[in-house]
Amino acid sequence: MNTSDSKHEKAGSISSSFSSDPPQDTEFGKSGYDIDRSNGGSALYAYFNLTCLTLGTGMLGLPASVKNAGWGGLALIILAWLMGSYSGIILQRTMYKGKTRRLASYKEMGDEAFGKIGGWISFFFLTWMLIGTPILYLVLAAANLNQLCAGTAGEIGTFKWTIVWCVIVGIPYIFIKSMKEIALSSLIGAVTMIGTVLITIVLTGIDAPNHVGTVQHENVIWEGFPVALSTIAYAAGSNLIYANVEGSMKNPKKWPIVVVSSLTTCEAIYLALSICGYYVYGDKLVNPVYNSTPDGPARIAAIVLVTLHVVIACPLLLVSFALDVEDMMNITVERLGKKKEFLVRAGFRTATMIFVAVIGVVIPFFDVLMSLLGAFSNSALVFILPVLFYWKLDGFRNKPIYELAWGALVLLYGLVALIFGTWAAVDDLVSTFANGYHYQI
Repeated sequence: MNTSDSKHEKAGSISSSFSSDPPQDTEFGKSGYDIDRSNGGSALYAYFNLTCLTLGTGMLGLPASVKNAGWGGLALIILAWLMGSYSGIILQRTMYKGKTRRLASYKEMGDEAFGKIGGWISFFFLTWMLIGTPILYLVLAAANLNQLCAGTAGEIGTFKWTIVWCVIVGIPYIFIKSMKEIALSSLIGAVTMIGTVLITIVLTGIDAPNHVGTVQHENVIWEGFPVALSTIAYAAGSNLIYANVEGSMKNPKKWPIVVVSSLTTCEAIYLALSICGYYVYGDKLVNPVYNSTPDGPARIAAIVLVTLHVVIACPLLLVSFALDVEDMMNITVERLGKKKEFLVRAGFRTATMIFVAVIGVVIPFFDVLMSLLGAFSNSALVFILPVLFYWKLDGFRNKPIYELAWGALVLLYGLVALIFGTWAAVDDLVSTFANGYHYQI
């Protein structure tokens, strides 16, 4: 089902523990308010979509965030999980607060809540993540392949591997028209990432005796909190695709269960990997964490699995971006005809992949890109905008004081990550270029 259908719907309400009773099944999807969900995917498909994307973003950088912040970083991870779960639930409620239709994107929610300026600001943050994260993933995939092919004819450089991966990802990206079409690949992506985590934890345990007394641990490293916050914000949720994934569900009343169970699964894996990684490698831990483990077949397997994962996860983001923009541009079969619609859509998506490739070869720094994306964009998408939208569209005075206090804490968390995390990430990026970094061509 194409989520662009959601543009033609009329208003109602959604179930949640914080709002009114849920509508009856006969009203949900049949009253004209909701989109046509007759061919929608199951809650399990939605769960795998979210888990695939969230695991990929968080698993790679969170152990390094604990290294930056000390053991206190674990508290930040747990707090981000609770806040991310809350923001995912209230974001769905916000989708159903439109005056005449379901609000199908961050831009529409911004338009409804704060006018055109609010809509374009929301769209800017969303686009930063939907395009920036595939760039980050393709940079990682290129570096991994070049590393695996070291000493062989396949060691062609990160520049060329980035181009190759852009072509591999770009071909199916042109043809995918809905989030449901990539649900199975999301399942595969989630399995590959879980495999990577298990291999890394086992290797870390085996390697632990070699690092006893050689590494340092800190309870709290205050100066490292801004970068840690930005990385944790990057891993706190998949809000950027929530609207499209929710729109592809057959039964949207299961959304709160889907989003909370997905983030809880990721949280358990995050904590296990972060604790093991920092305990064994301490101040010597590197990002991604599997590069801290000993060389050998198991580490190669982990690199292969995570490479498969990030390549599978890229279309989740790119398709979500394309669906939003193509809907804004009214690129539909009804308006253009089947052949012309495909040509216009293919041209737009090809141009998107070219942009992704150019940025990827110009800024091939995985760890710096992760911090920058998390601080500047995901902190707004996960912590700031959902609360502001919810308060504006659902009301402020009608909420109990404890919920308002929690919402204020979520806003504070996001603002600190946005301001101080962005500052630290930009400083790291400038320093990397100033030190004369050169990538292999």
